[in-house]
Amino acid sequence: MKTRLLTLFTFASLASAAFAAPQTFDFKDPKGVNNAVFKLDAPLEAINGSANGISGSVTFDSANPAATRGKIAVNSASLQVPNPMMKEHLHGAQWLDVSKNAEITFEAKELKKVKTAGDNTSAEVVGTLTIKGVAKEVTAPIQLTYLKGKLGQRVPKLEGDLLVIRSNFTIKRSDFGINPSAPKDKVSDEIQLTLSIAGASPRT
Repeated sequence: MKTRLLTLFTFASLASAAFAAPQTFDFKDPKGVNNAVFKLDAPLEAINGSANGISGSVTFDSANPAATRGKIAVNSASLQVPNPMMKEHLHGAQWLDVSKNAEITFEAKELKKVKTAGDNTSAEVVGTLTIKGVAKEVTAPIQLTYLKGKLGQRVPKLEGDLLVIRSNFTIKRSDFGINPSAPKDKVSDEIQLTLSIAGASPRT
């Protein structure tokens, strides 16, 4: 009897460990829906734009969301604003200098103040944000939503899971050498960033 119970316990432990194994989620969205939105709201002018050239991977364990790690990249050339001349300036040497800085990246190193309720986790993510070759440690609020078995509803004929990441935080343009001499009444030093992206973990 003891041997049988021990065997059952061993199988249960193995099954539990397999179920809770960390998953890698790919954020290169074939639908092109993933996007980052930015806003600079100065007294004389507001600049709004977005970027959809997003890639990267995140490792997530539904049994231990605090262990989440990963790196998200945004193709600098995918940043768009409505005004063509403004877009040219944005991509130019004084601003993002996209010819020399192909990507904006954020590498998550630690999650703090983690709270999980059902499939939703809220936390503060600590990581390195690199823009225009300047790397700064940033702490930002983050929401993670784990959607088990929902990949097929986003990408037909593909089975697997989804991880949705949302974040909204503010950085300073001058911290990253983004046209620091621009007049602040026309170009806000604060850049409001909003991220809403979904990563896929297909089942093989």
